[in-house]
Amino acid sequence: MKILLIGKNGQVGFELQRALVPLGDVTALDRTGCDLRDANSMRMAIQAYCPDVIVNAAAYTAVDMAESEPELAQAINGHALGVLGAEAVKIGAVVVHYSTDYVFDGSKKTPYTEQDAEYPINIYGLSKLAGEQALQHSGADYLIFRTTWVYGAYGNNFVKTMLHLAADREILKVVSDQVGAPTSAALIADVTAQILRQMQTQGRNGFPFGLYNLTASGAVSWCDYARKVIAAGHAAGLDLRTNLDAVTSIATRDYPTPAVRPLNSRLDTRNIQNTFNVSLSDWRDGLAHVLRYIL
Repeated sequence: MKILLIGKNGQVGFELQRALVPLGDVTALDRTGCDLRDANSMRMAIQAYCPDVIVNAAAYTAVDMAESEPELAQAINGHALGVLGAEAVKIGAVVVHYSTDYVFDGSKKTPYTEQDAEYPINIYGLSKLAGEQALQHSGADYLIFRTTWVYGAYGNNFVKTMLHLAADREILKVVSDQVGAPTSAALIADVTAQILRQMQTQGRNGFPFGLYNLTASGAVSWCDYARKVIAAGHAAGLDLRTNLDAVTSIATRDYPTPAVRPLNSRLDTRNIQNTFNVSLSDWRDGLAHVLRYIL
């Protein structure tokens, strides 16, 4: 199986390079090899490699900056997926793409399912929903995985930010009314590889392509997540100025940001688990694994 991986330098892209190698011939590109802002760049890359599977791990992920750069966010997260899908149809390729809980407004009291109506409340969420729809309408066979609160040993993320801030500050104020499942890039990559392996074994005829929620199990608030990270930092002997009892909770309304965040980021993952018989480990397990590399 020939796989074209777009976005190799992101958190998920980095892990996918490891996870996809056993499946076949993997070509991994960064922006210089395939720029999602440039339709011709995408077409040339796909035509040059003629893959069986296109895995798109590239995205515009600056949630707050997207509020002042809506055209760029839309181009990368939205329009580009229409191009990838159209090119995939020409060569008969499958497209794997990653989306987000930000397609929802976060007002639901229980985890979101794949059947729930989308209602983004920020530009980033709007652009990601546009990308989902563009790929779905392209006619290509696709797997869209919605995930949440992504982090990893590679790249910048909440875990590293909390450790950095804790080294400089005596008090950290973190929102406690936003709840989700921190999901490691390694878990996303491993599950992607498992599902593509099933497709490789079973064949594409009748394969359950579509949209699936893919997150770690369990849920936590940003504040308790930060406490877990900082506790691990202290246990590892890091010189942190923030003590655990100095991680204080605040409401979202007391921490205004350019982009509004959903309060409920929980996604129901029963569909992906039942369809593909994959195991989604608890978020604490993934965090412990990543912290062993970071600390």
